Amino acid sequence: MDYTYGDLSKMIDHSLLNPTMTAALCEEGIRLAVAYDTASVCIMPWYLKRCAEVLAGSTVKASTVIGFPHGGHVAAVKVKEAEQALRDGGVELDMVVNISAVLSGQWDLVRDDIRGVVETVHAAGGKVKVIFENCYLTSDHKIRLCGICGELRADWVKTSTGYGTGGATDEDLALMRKHSPTHVQVKAAGGVRTFERLLQARALGVTRVGATATKVILDEARVRLGLPPIIATAAAVGGY
Repeated sequence: MDYTYGDLSKMIDHSLLNPTMTAALCEEGIRLAVAYDTASVCIMPWYLKRCAEVLAGSTVKASTVIGFPHGGHVAAVKVKEAEQALRDGGVELDMVVNISAVLSGQWDLVRDDIRGVVETVHAAGGKVKVIFENCYLTSDHKIRLCGICGELRADWVKTSTGYGTGGATDEDLALMRKHSPTHVQVKAAGGVRTFERLLQARALGVTRVGATATKVILDEARVRLGLPPIIATAAAVGGY
């Protein structure tokens, strides 16, 4: 095997974005992420501050979403969202592009929208994942977005919110890796629910995935690696 448990657990952003999740489920999900030592917890903005408090002292990062899930906020609002998220302890922010502007061919607006968040977050020492929502876009749109994200030095390009009509496909992952410069990583979201699918994404050059099936994926990883099970539970919350 060409991976360790940490190689796989640190690929996962444990997703707690379902709008029907209660505070109790958020708490449960955060603690599961700590038990499994994921890369981050990507949580609804209203619970980010508490999430960062719980994660303090762990190796799991606090993250949240900006302009989620449709990306149609004006650019100034996304910047304000990012500033608030940084104040609340977020260190990795997943922003949704203005999908409507992309489909309208308003590329200057799209570029400025992304730039505002990237510059704000980078100035604070954080990182940005730019969500395309590929299920609504053509290959030309995706390629153009990869180029813009490369120019602006976004940290990741990301396939999906997990709440559109489709998720991460092999075709899209390969396209995004091919058309993104080496300093931009690729994140898969939507449909990565099994250990095998995680390995498939990894083989395509993906370094992060958004997942709610974290326990299922990493329990299987531990079995394959001959490691003891982790005693942690979390309710199924859907999405991703």
